[in-house]
Formats: sequence, C-alpha cells, structure tokens
Amino acid sequence: MEIEFLINSTIEKDYNDFQKLHLEKLVDINTQLNKHSKHKDYLGWLDPHQWAHAEVIKNINEHALLIQNQADVFIIVGVGGSNQAARSIIEAFNTSERQCEIVYAGHNLSAHYYEQLIDSYKDKSIYINVIAKNFATLEPGIGYRILSDFLNKKYGPSAHERIYITGTLNSHLHQLAKEQKHPFFTFPDDIGGRFSSLCNVGLLPMAVTGIPISEVVAGAKEMQQTLTRDNTLQNKAFQYATMRNHLNLLGYDLEALVYFEPQLSYFGKWWVQLFGETEGKANKGIFPVTFSYPEDLHAMGQYVQQGKKILMETFLTIDAPPSKMVIPENKVDDQFAYLTGKKLTEINLIAQEATVKAHHEEGIPIIKLSIPAITPYTFGQLFYFFEYSCYISAEILGVNPFDQPGVEAYKAHMFAGLGKVT
Repeated sequence: MEIEFLINSTIEKDYNDFQKLHLEKLVDINTQLNKHSKHKDYLGWLDPHQWAHAEVIKNINEHALLIQNQADVFIIVGVGGSNQAARSIIEAFNTSERQCEIVYAGHNLSAHYYEQLIDSYKDKSIYINVIAKNFATLEPGIGYRILSDFLNKKYGPSAHERIYITGTLNSHLHQLAKEQKHPFFTFPDDIGGRFSSLCNVGLLPMAVTGIPISEVVAGAKEMQQTLTRDNTLQNKAFQYATMRNHLNLLGYDLEALVYFEPQLSYFGKWWVQLFGETEGKANKGIFPVTFSYPEDLHAMGQYVQQGKKILMETFLTIDAPPSKMVIPENKVDDQFAYLTGKKLTEINLIAQEATVKAHHEEGIPIIKLSIPAITPYTFGQLFYFFEYSCYISAEILGVNPFDQPGVEAYKAHMFAGLGKVT
C-alpha cells in the first residue's frame, strides 16, 4: 500500500509539525500493544493470530464446506459491525461460481423485507448465521425469531443444525445455542463489532462464499508486521491518521472515501461505520461519507468541486484493475470513435486522475491510498490498515475508540416504547 498527499505547501508544513507533536501516540500504541494499554480489554483485533490462527481457520473452513454442500441460501443475521466487514468482501467477489446465495437479515425492521425474503426462499435449502455480541439488540433478535420459526416449520427436529450462532461466551445467546443445540462460534470478548473483520464474526460468512480466508488473514498479518514495528513518521497508518486530524483542525469536517471500482461499495459502508462510530463522540469527529465515482460525480461532483470547503477526499485507488475489456468499433456514427480500441480500465484511470487533478486545483485536500489489486489478500491489508489507523486517530482526537454510548440513547426510547422491562 502506498500513500500520497495532495495538499498546499502551507498545510504540508504545519502537518509536519503536527505529526511530530503526536508521534508519542504511535509509540505508546506499538509499545503497549494489548498488554498494558488502558484499552487492553478491547484490543483482541490487534494481533490477527490470536483469533485467526491456523486451527481457527481449519475449523471455519470445515463448517463452511458443510454449509456449501447443503445450502442453496446462507442468510447472515446481523447488524452493523456484525456483518459489515463480511458483506464488504463477499459483495466484492460476488460471482456466478458461488455455491450458495448470500442473503442478509437482522439489519432492518421491515415486515415487507422479511415477507419477501421468506417467500423468495421457501423452496430453497437454507442455513442461517445469527451474529451478535449483545443479543439485546432488537434487529438481529427479530431476525432470529422470524427465521428460526420459519426453519422450525420447514425442517422440524433437524432445524437446529441449520442455525449457526456467533456470540460471546457465557452470554444469553451462548446459553440459547447450547439449549437449542445450535452450532456455536465465539464472538471474542476483547473485540468490538466494528473491529471484528478478522475473527469468527467475519471469517465464517466469508468462507461459506468460497473466499480463501487464509489469504485475507495473511494480508492482515503482513500489514500488522509493517505497522506495529514502525515507530517513525513514515508509518503509513500514522500518516493517514495525523493528516485527517490535522485537516479537521483546519475546518475540514467531512471525509469522503472515494473509489472508481464499484467492487468497493460495501467496503465504503464498513469504513463509514468504523470511523463514524469510533470517533463521533464528545462533539468531536470527522463525518465520514463515501462516494462511488464516476456515478456520484454526476450527483455530488458539483458540490465537491465548488461547494463549501469542508470536505477532504481519500481516494482508494487500484494500480492494476484486472480486465482486458476494450471499447469495440461501432459502424454507427455515435461520436465516440475516439474511444475505439482503448481499454476500459485505462479510461477509468484517466477519469480518476482527471477528478483528482480538478479537485486538487480547486483546493480540496486529497489523500491517495493505492493498492495493487482487489484480492482477498489486499482486503485483509485494508481491514487491518483502517482499523489500526482508526485507533491511532481516535487517540489523537482524545476519545475512547471502543465505546458507542450515543447508540444506546435511541435504544432506550425504543425499548420503552415496546414495553421492555429492564
């Protein structure tokens, strides 16, 4: 992964001073890791080997193979951090070769959605994976209720074998799994939902789709070795975290993660939650948004180019998109003859660089993060890079990276309206 900043000279000079001022944050994180940190109870994700070692991967792959051989449809029941990471990579590699269809539930409260889901798959072989660290969360709880009832009616006594549970040990969900004899996978106590890409939470759904999770984990481990051993100003995650915080102090309150490959659309959603839920506290934090260019250039490009200067852009770019598609010759005079014979990937890259140039010339601060290709390995790198960067960024900002007290406010009102006794 490479990082590049396109900013004016004044911002760059002040940024260098800002970096040096906060270098001790990086040193503290890398020195303490998960042994002595005040956040030690939430740092299980820092070392992918802890929850994604060879034995874990082997166990996941065995169950994934069983599901692949039996299921037409695999329904992931979870909300937020319980499904975002898995969905981001599953949708990126959604091919016709997939052995079973992937469907999502437990992330909304729409009767229409569940009615359509059950009606669409009533004649299919179904397995589900209920994922929840806190099973008091309403959306996955309703998903479990509706879908377990559906499976019990459809399969009778054998239904329990088709309901996989991923929850914390000794929780109510764990007890439920034992009572109902559901296959159980651990949701680590020391990993929060939005940091759970590289444990059972994310890896089991990935494996069911045929994604080689050993490659995802290998990419994450490589990134871990690169970042956690570098206590210098050249640490790329530290550079990213400090630049975005420096720009925020200059009045850039929004950060747009942008990309020219639609494969990254659900990765953008994962990124939005990671940074939004981690940093949006105490009236602080950069508001994260995501744009899929060039489509969104025709919706938001005008504002980005000439609107209020409150936005920085982080371009996630791909060095070598894997396609040889060329624009064919057309005997009709459609006025696009100048494109004949050009590779579509080249056109996309030209559009990308033109956008970067136009926005930079307008004074929009730009961070460019480039990866060589979109693969399971680079997805593992990206998961770890952004989780680690987010940790550093929150420490610089001065907020707790691992809680989300604001989320509980709406839940309290909702439970009160539903008559839940606490």
